[in-house]
Amino acid sequence: MTDSTVTDKTTTAAADATDAGEPTGKGLALAREGGAPGDRGKTVIADAVVAKIAGIATREIDGVHDVGGAAERVVGKMREVIPGTSASTTQGINVEVGEKQAAVDVSIVADFGVAIHQLAAAIRRNVISAIESMTGLEVTEVNVTVHDINFGDDDDDQTDTSPRVK
Repeated sequence: MTDSTVTDKTTTAAADATDAGEPTGKGLALAREGGAPGDRGKTVIADAVVAKIAGIATREIDGVHDVGGAAERVVGKMREVIPGTSASTTQGINVEVGEKQAAVDVSIVADFGVAIHQLAAAIRRNVISAIESMTGLEVTEVNVTVHDINFGDDDDDQTDTSPRVK
């Protein structure tokens, strides 16, 4: 609808787009916020919700062995041992959430052999996609910190007690 006519009611292309259900201009900002605060209520998304979304999106990526730094992983392993508890989905995830934007920090352990730069890019894409589609927030940045690399057989190597040098 690129053609628009001006009559007593003043029809514009932007108004036509809004009538068609497409938010434009100010309408786009209002749609992202979940409506104007005075319309029929306000939607507030807690930091923990955004952190859970980011944690799940991070774990979905092949090549991520675990999420979190060393201390967080130890606490996570202890939680798994206690009956009735499970590992936290927010382990290794820190977020800052504003009214319209969110920033995410992700800490991971990568699997050996994975291209770390490609892994980080895949995490960024998945986290941004998940948060923006589920919350409507704009993700300004996703910082990925790789704390360690898992070799897959780390536990088996520790059983060898022969000295390296004789």
